[in-house]
Amino acid sequence: MGKLDNKVAVITGGTEGIGFAAAKLFLQEGAHNVVITGRDEKKLARAQKELGDRALALRSDAGKMADVSQLINVG
Repeated sequence: MGKLDNKVAVITGGTEGIGFAAAKLFLQEGAHNVVITGRDEKKLARAQKELGDRALALRSDAGKMADVSQLINVG
């Protein structure tokens, strides 16, 4: 059993660096799903492929309230 069993995590800036490392760790710790966001479609696609089926990569800019509002309504 992991620390995050059956949890869902949302990580802004999850396509590289600390955000991507956190997404990988959350999945290893049992998170049911991890949603990562970023602005670059190519980086999102690459991260989605590496993280696998339990990850959802969404294009979103945390600096734009319209994108943040849209992200809240996903799911």
